[in-house]
Amino acid sequence: MSDNFLLDSGFWGWLYKLLTPVEWLMTQVMYWFHKLLTLIGMPAVGLSWVLSIIFLVIVVQACVFPLFYKQMKSMRGMQAIQPKMMKIQNKYKGKNDPASKEAMQREMMKLYKDNNANPAGSCLPMLIQGPVFMCMFYVLSAIPYIARGKRATLGAFDVATAQEFSSTTFFGTKVSDTFTTAGTSGKIVIGIFVFAMCACLWYMQWNTMRRNTAPASMNKQTERMQKMMLWIFPVMYIFSGVAMPFAVLVYWLANNICNLLRSFWQLHEFPTPGSPAAEDKEKRDHDNENKRRAAKGLPSIEEEKLIEAKQEAERKASQGHQRQQPQRKNRRKK
Repeated sequence: MSDNFLLDSGFWGWLYKLLTPVEWLMTQVMYWFHKLLTLIGMPAVGLSWVLSIIFLVIVVQACVFPLFYKQMKSMRGMQAIQPKMMKIQNKYKGKNDPASKEAMQREMMKLYKDNNANPAGSCLPMLIQGPVFMCMFYVLSAIPYIARGKRATLGAFDVATAQEFSSTTFFGTKVSDTFTTAGTSGKIVIGIFVFAMCACLWYMQWNTMRRNTAPASMNKQTERMQKMMLWIFPVMYIFSGVAMPFAVLVYWLANNICNLLRSFWQLHEFPTPGSPAAEDKEKRDHDNENKRRAAKGLPSIEEEKLIEAKQEAERKASQGHQRQQPQRKNRRKK
C-alpha cells in the first residue's frame, strides 16, 4: 500500500476538504455506536465495528427518508397537474418570442405553487446521498493511512482507534482489504458482497419497472432505455466494487438493502397512476374502507351505491321521469 493517500491530493483533495464536516460527523456516529456496543459486552475489535457501519447506514437513511417522502408527494403532485401543464405548453406552442416564453414560465410557476408541486423535488434525495456515499468512501479509505501514521487524524479516529478498526475482520476478511489486496478467501467474500450489491440493485430496478410503470406511458424507446439501465448500473458496480475497501462494500450492501425495502414501501404507498401497483393499491384501499365501515356498523361501498341507486329510482318514479321546470318569479306590476 502506498504511503500517499491519493484522495487528499488534486481535485479530489479540494472536494473532500469541503465535505470535512460530513466526514467528521460520520466518524462520530460510528465511534459512539461502537462505544455503545462495547459497553454491552461486544469485543472492541471485530463485529462491533461492522455493526457501527450498518448503524451509520440506518442513521443516513433515517435522515434522508423525510426528503424521500417529500419527493414522492412532489412526484405525485407533478403527475396530477400533467394535463394542465400540457395545456399551458400547447397554448404557447410555436411562440418563441421572449414575451411568450416569460408568460409560459410565469403560468408554469403559478401552477407549481398553487398545487404545491416541485419539479426538482425528485432530485434532492439523490443529491444528498451522493456526497454522503463519497464521504463514507473517503473515511473508510483514510482509516488504514491514519492507523499507519501516514495521515492526520480524522474526527473520532485517532491512530489507536484507526488501528483497532483496521484490525477488524468480517467473514475472515479485513475491513481495510480490497479485492486486489485480499487473500483467496477474502476475494471470494468480496466477490459475494459485490454480487449481492448488484443483485439488490437489479431486483429493485426490475421490480419497479414491472410493478410501477403505467402501460399507457410505455413506448419502444422508453422500454429500451429501461432495459439498458437495468443492466448498466449493476455492471458498473462490479468494476467499482472490486476497487473499494471491504468496509465500503459492507456500507454499500447495507445501503442497497435499505433502498430495496424503501422501494417496496414506495410501491405500496405511492405507486404511479395506472400501474399494476396502483391497481393493487386501489383494491387494497377499497377493502380497507369496507372493513372500516363494517367496524362502525356502516354500509359497505357497494351497499351505499345500491341505496343511492334505489333512492334515485324512487325519485324518478315519483316524478314520472319528468324534468322539473324552473319556476319564474312573479313580477310585481308597477
